[in-house]
Amino acid sequence: MSEMITADLVDLDLAARTKEEAARSLAERMVALGRVTDLDGFLADVAAREAQMPTGLDGGIGIPHCRSAHVTAPTLAFGRSADGVDFGAPDGPADLIFLIAAPAGADDAHLTILSSLARRLMRADFTTALRGLTSPERAASLIRGDTPATAPDADADAEETAMATGTGTSPAPGPVPEASPVPEAGPVPDAVPPPAISAEPVVAPESAPAPEAPAVGPEASAAVAEAPVRIVAVTSCPTGIAHTYMAAEALEKAGRAAGAEVVVETQGSAGFTRLDPAVIAAADGVILAHDVPVREKERFAGKPTVDVGVKAAINRPAELIAEVRGRAERGEVTAPATAGGTPVDQAGEPGEGYGTRLRKWLMSGISYMVPFVAAGGLLIALGFAIGGYTVNKAPSVTEHFLWTDQTSWAALLFQIGGLAFQFLIPVLAGYIAYGMADRPGLVPGFVGGAVALTINAGFLGGLAAGLLAGGTVMAVQRVGVPVPLRGIMPVVVIPLISSAVVGFLMFLVIGKPIASLQKALTDWLSGLSGANAIVLGVILGLMMAFDLGGPLNKVAYAFAIGGLAHPTEGSLKVMAAVMAAGMVPPLAMALATTVRGRLFTRAERENGKAAWVLGASFITEGAIPFAAADPFRVIPSAMAGGAVTGALSMAFECTLRAPHGGVFVVPLIGNPLLYLAAVLAGTLVSAACVILLKGARGATAPEPATGAGPGAPDKAVAAA
Repeated sequence: MSEMITADLVDLDLAARTKEEAARSLAERMVALGRVTDLDGFLADVAAREAQMPTGLDGGIGIPHCRSAHVTAPTLAFGRSADGVDFGAPDGPADLIFLIAAPAGADDAHLTILSSLARRLMRADFTTALRGLTSPERAASLIRGDTPATAPDADADAEETAMATGTGTSPAPGPVPEASPVPEAGPVPDAVPPPAISAEPVVAPESAPAPEAPAVGPEASAAVAEAPVRIVAVTSCPTGIAHTYMAAEALEKAGRAAGAEVVVETQGSAGFTRLDPAVIAAADGVILAHDVPVREKERFAGKPTVDVGVKAAINRPAELIAEVRGRAERGEVTAPATAGGTPVDQAGEPGEGYGTRLRKWLMSGISYMVPFVAAGGLLIALGFAIGGYTVNKAPSVTEHFLWTDQTSWAALLFQIGGLAFQFLIPVLAGYIAYGMADRPGLVPGFVGGAVALTINAGFLGGLAAGLLAGGTVMAVQRVGVPVPLRGIMPVVVIPLISSAVVGFLMFLVIGKPIASLQKALTDWLSGLSGANAIVLGVILGLMMAFDLGGPLNKVAYAFAIGGLAHPTEGSLKVMAAVMAAGMVPPLAMALATTVRGRLFTRAERENGKAAWVLGASFITEGAIPFAAADPFRVIPSAMAGGAVTGALSMAFECTLRAPHGGVFVVPLIGNPLLYLAAVLAGTLVSAACVILLKGARGATAPEPATGAGPGAPDKAVAAA
C-alpha cells in the first residue's frame, strides 16, 4: 500500500464540519499529488456513491469512496477530526475518515489491498492506534501495514497486507494463542480466535487456501463434536471496495464467537471466487448482505436465507447469525431469485417500517408495468394518429388486412398496443408479489391480476391481488416442512396453494367491491370539469414535482396510466396534466442555469445542459442533482411550477393518449398549443422562484468552497 498513502495524504487535524467539506479537504491533497485530475468531477462521483448509501460505520468511522475516471492511481487519504463529521452512522459522527479513490479500471491487486484495509477497520486495536498517533508519517505507516498496532492482531494485519501485495508468505500452520473471552455487548468482538473454516480464498484470490483446522481449546472441541451450524454468506456493496469486505470480516468474527462455521464470498471490485458447491450444499443457512444484486444467487435456492443490506452485516452480525440459525432449526425455506436483480435485492433491512416496505413492493410492480404502458400506449396513440379515432372499431387484422391500406396499418398498431395493455394489471400484480416473496410470488400474482382484469377491478384490483399473492406466499413459506419436500416447495406446493387462495379471494370475496370502487373512480374522472378539474390538476402537479421521480411522483403517474387502460375524457386529461407537470422541474432548472448561471456551480451548469433534453423527454429525475444540492430552494420552486402547469393543463382541457414521450408526442395531444403554453408557464414560474430564492441567499460565487458547493457533486445522481 506504499504507493497508495503517504504522509502528505494524512491530516490529523481535519477541520471539516460536514462530510462534503471533509471529502473536499482530503481530495485536495490527492489533487496536489496528481492522483486526481478533476476535483469537482471526482467529488461528484464521491457524492453519487454517498447518495446510494451512507458510508458512516459504528465506532466513529467514515469511509467515503468511489470509482472515478478522474483518478489516475488508487489512492487513500486519511483524516482525523476532533469534533467528528456526520457520515450517517447510527452511533453518531466519525472521527476517523478514510477517503478511498479507485480508478474506473483499477487492477485487482490494488483493490485487494484496499479490501485488506477495510477488514482491519473492524479491529479495535487498529482504530485505537490511529486515534493515539501524533505523526502523519507514523499514521501512514500504520495504515500501510509497515508499523504494527500494539494489540495481538497487529502482526496478522501486517501479514494480511503483505499477502495481498504479493510480498509475504503464508504462515506455517500452527496453534494460535487463545484470545480472552469475548464480551456479549459488542456486535463485532475484538478477540479473533482461529477460524473454524478459512474464508481467505474467497477474500483474496491471490493467497493460497488456508487449511481447515480445528479450533483450539475444549470449548471448540465440544462445538465440533456437536456439529455446529454451518453458514455461507455473500457480501457486496455498490462500489465493492470497503463495505463488502468489512461485512465479511464482521460475519466471520461473529460466527467464531457464536460457535458457527461461517464461510463468506465477497463479491467486490476485485472480482469474486465462488464458494465451493460442496460447502453450499452442506450449509444449514445463508446470509445475503448486499446492496447490489447477488451474482449467481440461484446457487442458494432451497436454503433458509436471511437477506439484508450490507451495513446490517457490519452493524449487527451476531443478530443475523442467530436469525439464520433459528430459521434453519425451524425448517423455514426461502427461495432466492435467480441471478438477475429483483426488487427484493433492494428490499433493505428487516427493521424498516411497514409503510416503507409497502412502498417498495408497490414500486416494484409499477417499475415492471411501465414498459408495457409505454409500448402499448404509444402503439395505441400511433394507431389513432394514423387511422383516426374510429380505428378502435376496425375489424381484427387477422380477418381483414390490406397491405396498401393506411387504415389497416393503423388498426394493426392499435390492436398490438391493446394486447400489450391487457398485460398491465397481471404484470402489476405479479411483480408486486415478486417484490414481496421473490419468484414463488409470480404465479399467484399473475393469476390474481388476471382475475382482476376479468371482473373489471382495474388498477385497484391489481394492487390488491399483488399484495394478497405476496402475503399468501410469505405465509406459506413460514410453515416448516420436512427436508425431502423442500425442493418442490417453490416449484409445486407454493404456486398451487397460493394461486388457489388468491383466486378464491379475488373472485368471491374482495373482487366485486374493488370493481365497484374502480367504476366509481372512473365515473368521477369522466365527470370532472371546471374548478374540480383544476384542483385535481394542482394536486397532481404538486405530487409530480415534490420528489422528482420518487414514490409520490410514481403514485401520481400510476394513477394516470391506470386510467389509460379504459380511457375516458377525464382520464386522458389526467394523463396530460401529469406528463406536463413532470416536464417542468428539469426544464426550469435548465432555464435557471442559462439565465443566471453565476448562482450555480460549474457542475450544476453542466447538468443544466442535459436537463433541457431530460425535461423535454418527460424525465423528471433530471432535476434531482439540483434538489440534492439545495432542496429547500429547488423543491418548493419545482412544486410551484408543477402546480401551475397541472392546473392550466386541466383548465385548457388538454388530453393525452400516450403515457410517455414529452414533446415528442405533441401530435397525439389534444389542444397541443395550449398544452405547450401550460408547460412554458410552469417552467417560467419555477425558474423565477429558484432564481429569486438563490439570489436572496447571496450565492454569487460560481464555485463556493463550503455549504452548497460540496453538495453540487451529487449531480452524478442524474447521470446514472
